[in-house]
Amino acid sequence: ATRYMSEEPLPLRDRDIVEFLTELFSRAASLAPLRGLETRLICAADRHICAFCPDALELLLYQLLSNAFKYTPSGGLITIELWLVGKRVLLSVEDTGEGIPPERLEALFDSYHQAERPAPPPQGLGLGLALCQGIAKGHGGIMTAESRQGKGSRFTFSMPDRLSGTALSDVRFDYSGGFNRALMSLSDTLPSEAFTIRNH
Repeated sequence: ATRYMSEEPLPLRDRDIVEFLTELFSRAASLAPLRGLETRLICAADRHICAFCPDALELLLYQLLSNAFKYTPSGGLITIELWLVGKRVLLSVEDTGEGIPPERLEALFDSYHQAERPAPPPQGLGLGLALCQGIAKGHGGIMTAESRQGKGSRFTFSMPDRLSGTALSDVRFDYSGGFNRALMSLSDTLPSEAFTIRNH
């Protein structure tokens, strides 16, 4: 994961981001009921080919979903949304959780170990959001956050809508390497019975 903190350009491949997002969403959505959460996916298109790094974007989304699972009480809603605006691809994770205090929003994505006077990261968020910003910058993009205390938070990843000229094979293959990546990525937010789920 530390390689994504360098903000160096990532190896981008042309792939259908809607298909990618739908597959990832279905894995995470199957675990949400264990936390008493509802999930929703909204896509602005049925299909959209663009250049992105699948492994890095998967890590970013699971980091955002992990935070959303952790800070949204039972009965809450988590929404993943994809939309296309002005030659940009925007992807957001929104929750109905406790929200983030305004004084913490400003430095939310800072990598605290690079600061002149290191300060601990916002409680519970660790380096995860700085990692997300590194991944965004590796795509030539940026992360932003909006939050209202007691109402929830929305984290948005924005990148240029472009093609790299390098496509992944049309043959589908499993990125999971034989284990449930959603379960592993969200493990610290789930009850112990989650680990009795078989990986299909």
